[in-house]
Amino acid sequence: MTSASPSKDLYAVAGNPVAHSQSPFIHARFAEQCGQDLAYERLLCPLDGFKASIEAFAAQGGHGCNVTVPFKFEAYALAARRSERAELAGAVNTLRFDAEGWWGDNTDGLGLVRDIEHNAARPLAGLDVLLLGAGGASAGVLGSLVAARPARIVLANRTADKALALQASHAAWATQHQVTLQACALAEVESKAGQGFDMLINGTSASLSGAGVPVQGRVLKPGALALDMMYGGAAQTFLDWARSQGAQTRDGLGMLVEQAAEAFFLWRGVRPDTAAVLQALRERLTPA
Repeated sequence: MTSASPSKDLYAVAGNPVAHSQSPFIHARFAEQCGQDLAYERLLCPLDGFKASIEAFAAQGGHGCNVTVPFKFEAYALAARRSERAELAGAVNTLRFDAEGWWGDNTDGLGLVRDIEHNAARPLAGLDVLLLGAGGASAGVLGSLVAARPARIVLANRTADKALALQASHAAWATQHQVTLQACALAEVESKAGQGFDMLINGTSASLSGAGVPVQGRVLKPGALALDMMYGGAAQTFLDWARSQGAQTRDGLGMLVEQAAEAFFLWRGVRPDTAAVLQALRERLTPA
């Protein structure tokens, strides 16, 4: 049961685990900034009880929720209506409980592109991009990356099969946006690098297992942007390696805040200013 005031519109982040989530902090700052009267909490869902937990939350007056691991695919199935980017991803990270049927969206890719183009000031149009990993993280952002019209995106995975499947599911979308979309195994990346990639996006969880960065620095152009979709300790190995190669580095905090802003806009119809919230979040997570 929720402990929030019944007078406030109620939202939550649903996942397992979820205690570490920074979403309540982010959305509280957005609400203050935009004058929105809402409450936002964490919703820990049993691994075998996501659907029942979300239905109960909606029945208690919830207006919508963010969805984190491992439930984004289950959230997709719960949505009666979905955005085009959610359909492309095959996963939903934002639900809005509309009376005519729950709406499902995936704001991860928009958040990533916004962080790259606005916060890092790196327009994607015309660039050569290497995306590492072909799991849920990469699937969630690929559609929006394609829509930003880089010249080429190379999907590289430990084994080629998943990368090829992700390429196939986005082939028509890439053709529509005139983007060359290729897929390969990690071992083949150097043969695809040409003069080097302008941007490297890490969508793998290699750092969590203590594994090294699965590509060589020579695949990067001088001054390339290297971004890890994770943040904190999980991103550190990748970021340290990228700096040693002369790359500009960026963790996933900006993406986290920007995707939250897209969800907030979907729910409230108001687009928050993310810069101050991102700064406050970085300060909050920086050790004293």
